[in-house]
Amino acid sequence: MFSGSIPALATPFRGGAFAEGVYRDFIDWQIDSGSSALVPCGTTGEAATQTVDAHFEVVRVCVEQAAGRVPVIAGCGSNDSVVALENLKRARDAGADAGLMVPPYYNKPSQAGIIAHFEHVTAGCDLPIIVYNIPGRCAVDISVETMATLAAIPSIVGVKDATADMERISQQREKCGHEFVQLSGNDYLALGFMAMGGKGCVSVTANVAPGLCAELIAACLEGDYSRALELQDRLYPLHGAMFADASPGPVKYALSRVRPDFPVEVNLPILEPNGVAKRTVDKALEIAGLVSICAA
Repeated sequence: MFSGSIPALATPFRGGAFAEGVYRDFIDWQIDSGSSALVPCGTTGEAATQTVDAHFEVVRVCVEQAAGRVPVIAGCGSNDSVVALENLKRARDAGADAGLMVPPYYNKPSQAGIIAHFEHVTAGCDLPIIVYNIPGRCAVDISVETMATLAAIPSIVGVKDATADMERISQQREKCGHEFVQLSGNDYLALGFMAMGGKGCVSVTANVAPGLCAELIAACLEGDYSRALELQDRLYPLHGAMFADASPGPVKYALSRVRPDFPVEVNLPILEPNGVAKRTVDKALEIAGLVSICAA
């Protein structure tokens, strides 16, 4: 069910409110461009700076607009195990096909604590979970051995791996089994990740270049790594530009360049990207063939 190019969707805001119409059009564009699933309210979707009600209204709209055309994987993580379970239930009630869940951040639990967290959540709700391992944001890393324990839980179906540790892909294939879905959490590593057994990429860049990202992952799945490398070279500057300033500021600026209806507005403490970052994004968009700088 979960493979291909999967954008971690940016959430449009206008005047401090969710720009629902813009979001619905954005979802249609993503699906029409070849995105194979959607992630509302992940990090790029500014989940951390939305109320719970606002968060799951965005998820509900995403599910409604996707209308079964592609799966919806809702961001559900929390550093509180009780809240994480409630989030997963709300994602299920909103119609999501799965939840994307980080280990508890800030608390820095032990590996046994991480296991206990996911055991608590899965005991209370059977919605499929894709574990999101991102030590840089959570301050904890899910070890290969712990991931194998989690993979044995029937409702935990895969991982979004943002460790940037390429050896881990093979280690997890060995310990978790080949059916355990491994998705790259780093756009710039997606080509290599796919070659080592990955099934897709939960992508930031796909917000802006959904067609190119979908084509790259499809080429990998088809074994056409020559074509995939051509696309990688074209997209590589854009992967870096998405983090030229605090995310998702550059993502939203880039979206405003390719979709003028998409507002740049972000929630504090994130700010609109600075001038250097904007120029970096503009150059990367030109290299990717998505805009012309002279038209900026």
